[in-house]
Amino acid sequence: MALTRTERRQRIRYRIRKSITGTASTPRLSVFRSNKEIYAQLIDDVTGLTLAAASSREKEIAGVTATKIERAALVGKALAAKATDKGIEKCAFDRGGYLYHGRVKSLAEGAREGGLKF
Repeated sequence: MALTRTERRQRIRYRIRKSITGTASTPRLSVFRSNKEIYAQLIDDVTGLTLAAASSREKEIAGVTATKIERAALVGKALAAKATDKGIEKCAFDRGGYLYHGRVKSLAEGAREGGLKF
């Protein structure tokens, strides 16, 4: 039986989440990618709280004329800036079932440039 694209991604997500969990000191950097936008958040799985979040829909990023890959890098930098303001410097990267390529890779590199370590 062939899996749909979303079912395949869901299985990969579950497999990733078995090994990656976020704590207050090293939260999980979760990525969600839609066709137009990209969202990222730092999550403490112990308490179930989102510590910081950024997306390509924020005013500063949405107003920039750029490709989706360039916007993803801006989202990564914005998230890293919010994290360093809250004293977070390390995180665990959760690619959310997406391949580490394109926008997901660009977001991760932007977060690294912003000062997050993972």
